[in-house]
Amino acid sequence: MIRPALRLCVLFVLALPAMTFSVLHAQSGPPRPIFLWPNGAPGALGNTPSDQPRMYALLPQKRSTSAAILVIPGGGYEHVALGHEGFQIASWLNQQGMAAFVLDYRVKPYHYPAEIDDGRRAMRLIRAHAAEYGIDPNRIGVWGSSAGGHLASSLGTHCEVDSEKLYAANSTDPVDKVSCKPDFMVLAYPVIGMQEPVTHTGSMINFLGPHPAPGLAHEYSNQFAVTPDTPPTFIFATTDDPVVPVENSLDFYRALVHAHVHAELHLFDYSDHGCGLCGSIIPLRVWPSLLRTWLIDHSYLPPDAPPAPAPEPNWPVWPKGFTGPGQPE
Repeated sequence: MIRPALRLCVLFVLALPAMTFSVLHAQSGPPRPIFLWPNGAPGALGNTPSDQPRMYALLPQKRSTSAAILVIPGGGYEHVALGHEGFQIASWLNQQGMAAFVLDYRVKPYHYPAEIDDGRRAMRLIRAHAAEYGIDPNRIGVWGSSAGGHLASSLGTHCEVDSEKLYAANSTDPVDKVSCKPDFMVLAYPVIGMQEPVTHTGSMINFLGPHPAPGLAHEYSNQFAVTPDTPPTFIFATTDDPVVPVENSLDFYRALVHAHVHAELHLFDYSDHGCGLCGSIIPLRVWPSLLRTWLIDHSYLPPDAPPAPAPEPNWPVWPKGFTGPGQPE
């Protein structure tokens, strides 16, 4: 059960006016979409905005680091929380001098492999154009929330499998020759498993589709795909998460520790899911500062980076004036 304080927070968030993105680009206006496949995505069902995965580059006015992060919002593989789990996180990173890229990927009625294809393509495009963005291609992380955490952790665990190597070897697109594996991961209340009883049922059904191949659910239960080469990972979750069982975070953390991967897990004795930076929830609003410390300790942010912005209420789930595959119906 969600506590009364959380209910009040949710009501307040829903009552917020539509955000403009002057916070992000006061002089250049809202970010423009970068279409992952300008000539049509593989497996596209049509040619509408819902069939056109895209990302947005959010570059800070003043850099403090050459590192960057691909931000993957959640939404149960049914929609994409582009606002508070996307642009708001990118703004938080930008204000500390780090570049960010926000992914709007295909969701229901799309299912595997569309979401994975979109995540891989976004990471490859960022890395292939790193020089143009002024970032280090060897210092690109991924930050995924909820179902976005499943997609993010899939990039960290499935980008060097044999089938992916074969695809890259046979492709004539030079972007496909670039690695899609992130250099580090941030997972916020993530979906990790695709099997009962730990999975989030909606994410599982939407991701796997009506007739999944045998073994696919186990293959993309990412706790079983961790190896010593899995990127360093920071995980945040609440112990009484009412939507995604905390066992997802625990299982992935245990797998990382067993594989001797650098990992840090922060669990809060609270009941919440989907709060993004959690600026309006006093017991949780400290978690971004723990992440900042982790980024500094791992040299992705310098110790003298500009301070993180003060906690603030969540932006709307979907920002006014934007269209895309993750737009809620």
